[in-house]
Amino acid sequence: MDLLHIVVLAVVQGITEFLPISSSGHLILVPYFTSWADQGLDFDIAVHIGTLTAIVAYFRRTLFAMARDFMRSVLARREVGESRLAWAVLFGTIPAGLVGLAFRDDIETTLRSPWVVACTTIGYAVLLFIADRRPGRRDERSVGWLDVVVIGCAQALSLVPGTSRSGVTMTAGLFRGLSREAAARFSFLLAVPVMTAAGLSRLSDYAEHTAPLDVRALVLGVVLSAITGFACIHYLLKWLTRFGMLPFVLYRLALGAVLLVVLTR
Repeated sequence: MDLLHIVVLAVVQGITEFLPISSSGHLILVPYFTSWADQGLDFDIAVHIGTLTAIVAYFRRTLFAMARDFMRSVLARREVGESRLAWAVLFGTIPAGLVGLAFRDDIETTLRSPWVVACTTIGYAVLLFIADRRPGRRDERSVGWLDVVVIGCAQALSLVPGTSRSGVTMTAGLFRGLSREAAARFSFLLAVPVMTAAGLSRLSDYAEHTAPLDVRALVLGVVLSAITGFACIHYLLKWLTRFGMLPFVLYRLALGAVLLVVLTR
């Protein structure tokens, strides 16, 4: 991978991971529309680690409070501070983990297709539009068990490229009456265990890894995607109040339409 290739993909990941437009779909489409070879899952994992770093850095105080109060709630056997939110994130992660383990091979091979990205891009744009028409007023700390089940199952669908993990979880949160900002924040917090588990699941593969790794590309990808991702989280949470989800709905519909036209030629 040359420098331009690395920079473009890392920045694309940093921006699209948190916007409801699908980072995995864009990482598949960049090489499809350019002369670049597919960057492979090694680089995809590296830039996902970068965006995970961005989430942890941005929500460090909340995550620390969640971890602390989670342990306190286990010892006290009652709700303590941010423990409710911590339990919600923990149980909301289970559906995606089960689906990821069961269908990992299909996700990493068969579903990495521009056709899949085109269909999911359009389909979930429609759902996001419907959900955003009447956003609720609840914050993420009001999430109950039914909310956890609905949003957790929605997150499992995001393993299909083009769906958008942030997009589908925000959509589910909006359907459950969360405000736009609360749906976004809960979506970002849910990403931490999911992205951590995805990264750890790949570590066993490297025990028998014989092909040389492009360390320069991986390190630069992590750094650039982390910086871009941090900025994206900051500005998205500010812009949601003013613009809502409509710009992302329109972008998804336009992208999906372009893909269908190109693919049917």
